[in-house]
Amino acid sequence: MTAQSQRDEKITPKEYLEFERTSEFKHEYFDGEIFAMVGASLNHNQISMNLIRELGVQLKHSPCRPFINDLRVKVQEIEKYTYPDIVIVCGDIEIEKESGMETLLNPIVIIEVLSNSTEAYDRGAKFQHYQLIPSLQEYILVSQYSPLVEKYVRSDKGQWIYTSYEGMDKTIAIEAVKCELILSDIYYQVV
Repeated sequence: MTAQSQRDEKITPKEYLEFERTSEFKHEYFDGEIFAMVGASLNHNQISMNLIRELGVQLKHSPCRPFINDLRVKVQEIEKYTYPDIVIVCGDIEIEKESGMETLLNPIVIIEVLSNSTEAYDRGAKFQHYQLIPSLQEYILVSQYSPLVEKYVRSDKGQWIYTSYEGMDKTIAIEAVKCELILSDIYYQVV
């Protein structure tokens, strides 16, 4: 989804959560600004649905759970609130409860489906911000225009190791949650 600046004046995280609680639409928050989330394309939605279905089946009897983009995530170090396309959390779920809102604090895996309007942000500043989440082990980018999935894995030394998977016959392993996804399943019914 695309974020668009909503207001001119800076607001506090608490004011953002109050605003978000009563809003009809989702908004992200960073550095005193809120950004309205714009709707996603058909391919974006199909890929997200395919991912959540495949992950849900594979994680059914594990301590891990996938969530779609309605679950907000907080990057605590910089007071950023965002809505990743898909997050996976394992074990105890850490939630911030503020102003009647729930926000996830400990994702293990974050998956973003790329679009022309968000790709640079998802690869750049947003990824830099996500790296500040101590629990995050894998960051996955999924193209909606061709069968291409890119994965960043945090090493024991804190470095991010990049691997790409291109082609419908490729399989991506998500080691943090012991899942394997075939790209043909990710891109099922995608035009």
